[in-house]
Amino acid sequence: MTIDEAVSAFASHLEAERRSSTHTVCAYRRDLSSLLAFARDRESPALADVRLVDVHLLRSWLGVLARRHSASTIARKVAAVRSWMRFLRRRGHLNASPAEELATPKVRRPLPTVLSADATRQVVEAPASETSRGARDRAILEVLYGSGVRVAELCELDIDAVDLDRAEARVRGKGNKERVVPLGSQSVTALRHWLSLRPRMVHPKTGSQDTKALFLALRGRRIGHRAVQSIVQRYGASGAGRADLHPHALRHTCATHMLDGGADLRAIQEMLGHARLSTTQRYTHVSMDHLIRVYDAAHPLARKR
Repeated sequence: MTIDEAVSAFASHLEAERRSSTHTVCAYRRDLSSLLAFARDRESPALADVRLVDVHLLRSWLGVLARRHSASTIARKVAAVRSWMRFLRRRGHLNASPAEELATPKVRRPLPTVLSADATRQVVEAPASETSRGARDRAILEVLYGSGVRVAELCELDIDAVDLDRAEARVRGKGNKERVVPLGSQSVTALRHWLSLRPRMVHPKTGSQDTKALFLALRGRRIGHRAVQSIVQRYGASGAGRADLHPHALRHTCATHMLDGGADLRAIQEMLGHARLSTTQRYTHVSMDHLIRVYDAAHPLARKR
């Protein structure tokens, strides 16, 4: 099996068997295509037989990438190659995986961007809800902050996936896994108002409109990731003076505010759709005020007079 065939087989496995998202499959293809291009430049014999890929080829490839990429990018590519070679080994195309000999670079994860409650309120309430566009933007911001959904999950929401009477929505997350997230009272109010004005958002010439999508772009089509990013950035700047705000920051903020309010970490994990609790711990951080409150309530020395 050639490297090219091995990459295609792995991508098919991700799509058909693991039911990974299009974004995930493209990311793996992109990382492994980089290795394929490196092997072509070196005219490596491994091009014709994936069994000839060895640790020396992999280290040379990563060494070249390390000159112009960050440690986090290199770590992601190491993870991609490991997953690929484990798949090939399970299918009997490899006897051993040389990727297991690779060291993963240490990645310093910066603290997530988290807004205060007042700043969040200023951002979420910034849109003028009298217009259809403003009503849509307000509903988007309320759902991003109120339910902590990812931007991809928000864009893929259909109208029939939202139950306003029960104040919940069914979202499809990573790995095509479906979960139910709660909708806060403000989200429900904003969504009702947006749905009442939604019929106005149609294509200016044809009058066409996506009948399924919950959130629409100005021409009546399902809204895209970049449009949502632009919305968050615009109201981040006008509402809280944060032009660097992005949708994931509202997800971080949602999780952190829930944790500060006393929510259980596993409940937050379930709501955010994290497969591992360690991921939830990385996305949330405990504020010093909350830590002091817990200490005062729980530690015997804190209660000693």
